[in-house]
Amino acid sequence: MAYTMSDTVLVVGNEGLGQGEPELTRKVMATYFQTLLELGQLPRAVVFYTAGVKMVADDSPAVSALSAMASAGVLLVACRTCLEYYDLMNRVAVGRVGNMMQIIELQTASPKVVTL
Repeated sequence: MAYTMSDTVLVVGNEGLGQGEPELTRKVMATYFQTLLELGQLPRAVVFYTAGVKMVADDSPAVSALSAMASAGVLLVACRTCLEYYDLMNRVAVGRVGNMMQIIELQTASPKVVTL
């Protein structure tokens, strides 16, 4: 069975994409989201937990692309526990604050889950 990106939930559990210097991996993650926008390949949702919640903070290089994705209807959910752990509750720039139950519900309702 072939799935489209609109059938997909992306899971972001890291502050960046790939291995390397933190600044580079954060930039690559932002580029990944921007490229999805440019290609018109938008996922159903993007969920953020552990260090991945840093991607929705006001100093994230991904905020612009993520904001555009949210405006296009992509659901963005960041784990409250993780935001609290990293003291980012007051710095969430995009998406909504959720909990692990909501994240798991999105994952189990989606035919395809991709972990970045």
